[in-house]
Amino acid sequence: MPYKEKPTVKLYYAIGEVATMFDVNTSLIRFWEKEFDIIKPKKNKKGNRLFTKGDVDNFRLIFHLVKQRGFTLEGAKKKLKDNKEDTVKNHEVVKSLAKIREFLVEVKDQL
Repeated sequence: MPYKEKPTVKLYYAIGEVATMFDVNTSLIRFWEKEFDIIKPKKNKKGNRLFTKGDVDNFRLIFHLVKQRGFTLEGAKKKLKDNKEDTVKNHEVVKSLAKIREFLVEVKDQL
């Protein structure tokens, strides 16, 4: 049996990595951390923020609401507080539709 290397999964992401994922400045990540109570990064002895996969997923939701759908910060806070499950499902549907669109564009280009 050949050896198959398992993909490594990071437990923690630095603030720079999270900012790169969303193509934003690190100051925006810090600001959203203060504004939204669902983001709770761990801090090491030096005070560096270490974000978990859950924190990144919460950032993805906030980014979707604020940057893509145009919510204000207060509106996004209220939406996440009142109906987080619905927001998560809606975001998943949008993500799935984007993948389908990408696939269909590839098929169209090949024809």
